[in-house]
Amino acid sequence: MNPTTTDEPTLYIVIPALNEEEIIEQTLLRIEAEVALRHEVIVVNDHSTDDTVGVVQRFGEQHANVRVVSNEGPRGFSNALKVGYAAAGEGAIVTMMADLCDDPGTLAPMYGKIVEGYDIVCGSRYMPGGGKHDEDSEVKGMFSRFVGLSLRRLVGVPTHDATNAFKMYRSEIIKNIPIEEAGFACSMEILVKAFLRGAKITEVPTVWHGRTAGKSKFSMLKGGKDYLRWYVWAVLLRKHKF
Repeated sequence: MNPTTTDEPTLYIVIPALNEEEIIEQTLLRIEAEVALRHEVIVVNDHSTDDTVGVVQRFGEQHANVRVVSNEGPRGFSNALKVGYAAAGEGAIVTMMADLCDDPGTLAPMYGKIVEGYDIVCGSRYMPGGGKHDEDSEVKGMFSRFVGLSLRRLVGVPTHDATNAFKMYRSEIIKNIPIEEAGFACSMEILVKAFLRGAKITEVPTVWHGRTAGKSKFSMLKGGKDYLRWYVWAVLLRKHKF
């Protein structure tokens, strides 16, 4: 689908990708078919050993708004995001997974909230209208739901789904928050830091779908403790504004 011409800010879709040759083309096709906003897709190759780069480059030959950049530093989700955020221009920046778990149909309402004046818009699986399909781990689902709901009640973070990486940011916000985490918990780190800085945050419902190809890179044992660190940080500093 051709992007619309508008004076509103460009949407930059940042997709970290590690060995996603089986699914990345389907993800890009869905985005191009469903997103009518003026947008650019930045796929960040995170040291893939398969043909992820080749697939994206060939797709980009037919879609000028799709490009691939490489994470030249240490491999890792947050390092890939840093590269993608730096490559994006001014406007709105959203993180999407390469495996089609995030619904491209949610991008328009998220973007609408950015235009309204919000700094961060969270895709929420646990608010009314949201949902999850084909969950690969009940424990992981219970953990993410607990973290989101308790942060909302105890700290006042205005989302039911703090752990979800599917978030859209105003570019001046995301480009000015230092990211310390190496893994997936960086998405919660960014949210907590922005909240404590007084950022204007909201959420929209989204439906998450389990991976249909490739292998998940998330480890509950390793990643859970990283989320808990930022959870405790938020609770302890909830009345402090930086």
